[in-house]
Amino acid sequence: MAEAVLWGAVAASPLLVGALLALVRRWPARLLGIILGFGAGALMASIAFELWEQGVELAGHGPLIAGVAAGALCYYIAARILDARQAKKKKKQDAGGGSLAVGALLDGIPEQLVLGIGLASGEGVGVALIVAIIVSNLPESIGSASDLLEGGMRKGRVVLLWAGVAVLCALATVAGFALASVVGDGFRAAANGFAAGALLVMLVDSMVPEAQQKAKESTGLATVIGFAFAAWLALAA
Repeated sequence: MAEAVLWGAVAASPLLVGALLALVRRWPARLLGIILGFGAGALMASIAFELWEQGVELAGHGPLIAGVAAGALCYYIAARILDARQAKKKKKQDAGGGSLAVGALLDGIPEQLVLGIGLASGEGVGVALIVAIIVSNLPESIGSASDLLEGGMRKGRVVLLWAGVAVLCALATVAGFALASVVGDGFRAAANGFAAGALLVMLVDSMVPEAQQKAKESTGLATVIGFAFAAWLALAA
């Protein structure tokens, strides 16, 4: 259990670190766009070479596709609720940052749940996996926190928001460790699919458009570099 707590904290910490980095200085919009583009590419590689591949190997396409549909639908509904709340407050500036936070939560919980199950099963944790999580989570939280601050959210609330996301994701690792003896490969495959589905909708609806708006023509190149780097890490694991 101690191992699950440790690795859960390590995997989730980039979410809070990114938010704190956004507080340290005002990041130029173009640099933020490049960071977001890099993170988007890393997430695409994570979906293709980790979540999808592992899900198919565990239980075939059925549970995986069911999880993808559920994850996509959950993110879509959560994002629409967030948009409606922002419209009522007449504050649309921080909607992009909030969407990224929702995406991080809906991706992080099932992803770290699977991590905890793997630890309990004796699979261990590869350095490449941890680096890949950092590569994807750090840009996501920096971009989201910066948007939230620009939208007028107080620094304390931004830190609390991302600390909450990080704690919930870390606890998911512990929960996965505890549940390992009662869940099967079908559940793990569905959890992978849920994370992939939520991520795909978030990437198309929020992260990539946000990066494009800030970095303009540099977005595509940054995304390809992020994809290549994360794919190399995944394949080298």
